[in-house]
Amino acid sequence: MQLRYSFRVYPNGPQRSALARAFGCARVVFNDALRVRESARAAGLPFVTSGELSKQLTAAKNTPERMWLSEVSAVVLQQSLRDLDTAYRNFFDGLKGKRPTMGAPRFKSRKDTRQAIRFTANARWKITPGGDLSLPKIGDVRVKWSRSLPSVPSTVTVVKDSAGRYFASFIVETGTAGDLTRMPDTDAVVGIDLGLSHFAILSDGTKIDSPRFLRRAEKRLKKAQRDLSRKARASRNREKARVKVARAHATVADARREFHHQLSTRIIRDNQAVAVEDLAVRGLARTRMAKSVHDAGWSQFVTMLEYKATRYGRTFLRIGRFEPTSQVCSACGVKDGPKPLNVRTWMCAACGTVLDRDVNAAVNTAKAAGLAVSACRAQVRPGLVPAQREEAGTHRDGQTTVVGIPGL
Repeated sequence: MQLRYSFRVYPNGPQRSALARAFGCARVVFNDALRVRESARAAGLPFVTSGELSKQLTAAKNTPERMWLSEVSAVVLQQSLRDLDTAYRNFFDGLKGKRPTMGAPRFKSRKDTRQAIRFTANARWKITPGGDLSLPKIGDVRVKWSRSLPSVPSTVTVVKDSAGRYFASFIVETGTAGDLTRMPDTDAVVGIDLGLSHFAILSDGTKIDSPRFLRRAEKRLKKAQRDLSRKARASRNREKARVKVARAHATVADARREFHHQLSTRIIRDNQAVAVEDLAVRGLARTRMAKSVHDAGWSQFVTMLEYKATRYGRTFLRIGRFEPTSQVCSACGVKDGPKPLNVRTWMCAACGTVLDRDVNAAVNTAKAAGLAVSACRAQVRPGLVPAQREEAGTHRDGQTTVVGIPGL
């Protein structure tokens, strides 16, 4: 199974300049290759292959206009071409119906606030005995490690986010045997009903309040955004104000992500099967509840549940969004029709049971999970898991903090 371990890095001044140079060169190579392919398409010529683009890149390094490309690692430039290939592949697969529709590759702007470069094993990067990350033509960058890597990484990606923070993201291959022993099997199953007033309602009656990180930070975000709007365009003060806004949003996102991780890990640890209703988040995000829906982050939470269930041998189910979980009595199974959202409790006309709307929906979802786990007790085959950026970090003095949350 492929996992991604991400750690905060702290480059010094010269290293930040070298990273900025690498970011810029990777962007130029991407744009040059995209321009070549788009020009060929407009002229009715065949699709330019990756090998031809690589040859053109090598030739461009010997020209006065592009000779500065030699100042960065050649692997970074080749990986930029691979990124372009991936963008085209995703675009064509969307046209064929193999994946959700995506737009055609677009040119990258130097004004993009998030940038990344990738080093493969051919770049000969390494982790020094002192715990630094040695990158070619950049130097030994200080890393805040939270844990040891389970195996030798295949690639490392250096990311600079909108808030000006740097991260090193490693992709490693891990065995499933160790993960399965960390969380022994259990007979418990759980259904989850996601909401806004309560973030999650479990089938055992547990109601988890919604932290509402964005709502709680609105006052601070409003002030930072107001200060940004009053700065002159293209000024240094405006850039400083933009970074403050980005850091405020990053704090909210990091806190939300940490909450999702802790809750999803606890649910996966305590239950053998987990079922969640497949919500139409994209549709709900176009309603008057859009801000609250985005603040809850349901999609990110469900994604964490899914990949952790795969990693630890649990069963994960998505219940269809059109299943009448809120209309069926969880005690007798009688369906008594839809109800307005303001009806939170009601009495079943058939058996007289007083039902809580959310708990009843979670119980009905749990029944589907219980049937699945009784019919299939085999381990779920591990697969690729989504890349997760956040990691806990440890200072060199031994104190532990959370990476990406300023002030911790």
